[in-house]
Amino acid sequence: MQTKSQTRLVNLIIIALFAAIIGILSQVMIPIPPVPFTGQTLAVGLAATILGAKRGTYSVLLYLLIGAVGIPVFAELKSGISIIFGPTGGYLIGFIPAAYFIGFYLEKTKYSVFHAIIANIISMFFPLLIGTAWLKIAASLSWTAAFAGGFLPFIVVGIAKAILAGWLGILLRSRLESAKVLPKSTLA
Repeated sequence: MQTKSQTRLVNLIIIALFAAIIGILSQVMIPIPPVPFTGQTLAVGLAATILGAKRGTYSVLLYLLIGAVGIPVFAELKSGISIIFGPTGGYLIGFIPAAYFIGFYLEKTKYSVFHAIIANIISMFFPLLIGTAWLKIAASLSWTAAFAGGFLPFIVVGIAKAILAGWLGILLRSRLESAKVLPKSTLA
């Protein structure tokens, strides 16, 4: 049985690990202006599916904080607060409600592949909607141009990444539960 401080330490390590995973998968990208396809959304989906609402959201917040202070974890090894306030910053900010939603949905329903895929598909729209609105304002685009460049091209790839995050996230979560790294989910 772990003490409270041991549990807290394990949680901090897991949160930091997933912030690092988000940073690593952010470098997997296809550069298409104005917003590149990246592995960030896949990593955010994995973090939230595996860790739940609280720890998944904390891992996203830590990732954003690390990038904001200058560690090059954003796509194309970029960093700094200017990235968050730049044209693609809304997508980054949209990861926060996306991660929370996935974890919350799974905690209230069931940690199953079906529910994880549903949660990830729904949540993919958070960064897309916030990011598109932010892109429109930051890049002084029309709504049509922002929608065409910052929303439409990402739907099909987003659904594919959501399915992968849901499936792989549940698989990894069950392995981490078996290894007693994560507590067994009560609704599983």
